[in-house]
Amino acid sequence: MKRIVIFASGGGTNAENLITFFHNSDNASVIQVLTNNPCAKVLERCKKLKISALSFNKIAFTETEDVLNILKASQPDLIVLAGFLWKFPENIIAEFPDKVINIHPALLPKYGGKGMFGKHVHEAVVKNKEIETGITIHHVNENYDDGAIIFQAKCEVKTTDSANDVAEKIHNLEMKHFPLVVEKLLTSEK
Repeated sequence: MKRIVIFASGGGTNAENLITFFHNSDNASVIQVLTNNPCAKVLERCKKLKISALSFNKIAFTETEDVLNILKASQPDLIVLAGFLWKFPENIIAEFPDKVINIHPALLPKYGGKGMFGKHVHEAVVKNKEIETGITIHHVNENYDDGAIIFQAKCEVKTTDSANDVAEKIHNLEMKHFPLVVEKLLTSEK
């Protein structure tokens, strides 16, 4: 059974979607959720879904090996960033090479980098009158939104779309594709 650890910072809809998707799977399960936000709604979702969830602070994440040691103890086959906003530390990336992935609410390399998350991305897409946008699932490296692209899915942006309209389209793409891409990654591992 493949083991998934999720990192999230906010509402946790992607985390909940992954947990639910793998709940009855014979191949993989979400074993833990970690968050940098002690008030994140993802913690409530995990409690409801009976999934172990822990919050940590910046010191535990970047200045000590506390979070790395939690991961070593959990032995994940895949670490999934699902709305996690902090830059991932190099010591964790080095310990789990090619095992850390992220979902980004745009078609990278467009609208990536520090500060480009959630509504900021959707507002920029609308402001720049893009005709399409989408999601990118990619490997995580030492730079924001810079790792090798695994999967992209697109959607149309209409001239009448608001940032909220774009956000809804992106959310639908995430719900549809994210669990399937995670499953494919886990089943293609040797």
